Amino acid sequence: MPITNTTDLSALLQHMLAQCQPLYRSGKVADYIPALAQVAPQQAAVAVATLDGRLHSAGAAQQSFSLQSISKIFGLVMAMNRLGDELWQRVNMEPSGQPFNSIVQLEWEQGIPRNPVINAGAIVVADVLVSHYSASKTAFLTFLRRLTAEEAIYADQQVYLSELEHGNRNAALAYLMKSFGNIEAEVPQVLEHYFHQCATAINCEQLARSLLFLANRGVQPHSNEQVCSRRDAHRVNAILSTSGMYDQSGEFAFKVGLPAKSGVGGAIVAIVPQFGVITAWSPPLNRFGNSVVAMQLIQQLADELGLSLF
Repeated sequence: MPITNTTDLSALLQHMLAQCQPLYRSGKVADYIPALAQVAPQQAAVAVATLDGRLHSAGAAQQSFSLQSISKIFGLVMAMNRLGDELWQRVNMEPSGQPFNSIVQLEWEQGIPRNPVINAGAIVVADVLVSHYSASKTAFLTFLRRLTAEEAIYADQQVYLSELEHGNRNAALAYLMKSFGNIEAEVPQVLEHYFHQCATAINCEQLARSLLFLANRGVQPHSNEQVCSRRDAHRVNAILSTSGMYDQSGEFAFKVGLPAKSGVGGAIVAIVPQFGVITAWSPPLNRFGNSVVAMQLIQQLADELGLSLF
């Protein structure tokens, strides 16, 4: 790939970051979770982690933010490892074509979510974890600490409590699925896990390193651990390609051409198979819930370095 010939990637990242700064005013920090509304908007970071152990970053790359929907990747991998193909009887793998927190579609389809990276699907995944781990929140943090090779990974308690207090729509999704028999554990316990994993705090550098296994056929390079099977790594990347960017998934595939996942905390992570992972973060979001600056950074980097899969 052209990126292997780039001797000063950090300087390129710094230049791109400076170019994107006017875009801060084009978005709005998420405010439906009050704790997120308090995050200073004029911040940005980008990091690139490669399979050979290199890490390049620019901006506030060590500033922590809450994972939010990006946490769905880690929960999904844990559930796939624990439940196997049985998981796909409870959640599909199709694009939704609806907002990520749609209730109407879930009613039409009798409690089976379209995919595991919309809220309803991630709540089913949380139910799997609660039902199959004696301490699911601890298990999730342990998994993430292992992937980042850092012990200082915790949930942000302010964000967690804020989500618990204002998570009524997610509760509605969970109770609706419970009525269809697709939630096994008690709904409050499932929601506590889901909000806790969404509130997990991480920075761009840690996040980029943590997902290298998806670029490496399921094997985490720094530990040589087989985190998931090659087939499951393929499946996760496929779902991220079709559904990982909310209602902009098609546009992102069209413009960037990489499996990706966003979160309303302002981060976007993009997987470059057989090369590495790009993470970008900036709090202001567009109307789809995707970071304006992070999308632009990843698109520019993919264009500059020829990273598209297509």
